[in-house]
Amino acid sequence: MTDAPLPGLPLSGLPLPGPLLPGPLVDDAWLAARLDDPRLVVLDATALLPSPGHDGDYRSGSGHAQWAGRHIPGSRHADLTGELSDHEAPYHFAVPAPEALAAALRRLGVRDGSEVVAYDSAGGIWAARLWWMLRAISVPAAVLDGGLQAWEAAGRPVLNGQEEPAPAAETLTPVPLPHAWATLPDVDAVLRGERPGTLVCALPESGFDGSAPTRYSRRGHIPGSLNLPGRGLLDEAGRFLPRAELAARVGAVLDDTASPVVLYCGGGISAAGAALALTLLGREDVTLYDGSLEEWSADPARPLIQQG
Repeated sequence: MTDAPLPGLPLSGLPLPGPLLPGPLVDDAWLAARLDDPRLVVLDATALLPSPGHDGDYRSGSGHAQWAGRHIPGSRHADLTGELSDHEAPYHFAVPAPEALAAALRRLGVRDGSEVVAYDSAGGIWAARLWWMLRAISVPAAVLDGGLQAWEAAGRPVLNGQEEPAPAAETLTPVPLPHAWATLPDVDAVLRGERPGTLVCALPESGFDGSAPTRYSRRGHIPGSLNLPGRGLLDEAGRFLPRAELAARVGAVLDDTASPVVLYCGGGISAAGAALALTLLGREDVTLYDGSLEEWSADPARPLIQQG
């Protein structure tokens, strides 16, 4: 009878390769040196979400044309407005169920053993959203710091036009992480003091205080929320602030707060950028309210604070 291989060893007896990604954030030099690695899948998560001109002015669209216009060689467009959203949900950009998400990712060539680098051409929040979705089903993933802007600024090659579609992967096994996502009842329970947690709104100050128009039905923030603008954690080039500066900015908001940190914004996008920043700082008590203010504000009985 043939002995079974030892755990952690393939049939050849050679050690399995170690993790490719160094963490949740990579730079352009790291990515350029590994573009040909067959384990790596590079996904452009760009989507369109123009600023509202008036309350209720909701417009969104696919970033596929932007990807086709210029993209990192070998990358594929991950459409967060298409099959990477649950269109049966009562709000936009809803995360699909784990099996549906895995099926969409398989069609992009992501398989068991793949590691993903996400980027975008819009300041990094879309890449962070895709990173959180991947992380939530245990797919190793990282965000390209500075996105396409940083890639081009470093003189890296870009392509335009369509590329041959990636062959669909046969298997991708989603392993959902507990507490990656918060639901409306979860948020309501924190608000009522029925469970611990700190509500944190990742919108800019003008969205938090209600002084700017909103895409949604009502302005303001959930009572008791702190404000940590997601885009305020990036420098002018769209890269995350240096660690010490990032820690100081986050700590000024989140020191001595109850765990977990429940992040939200308008639609769960900027909140993902804040989730990435907190993860870079080593926080593990982070959850993201997927429906965010689009879902919360739809019911006039749910309270909102407007200060502007």
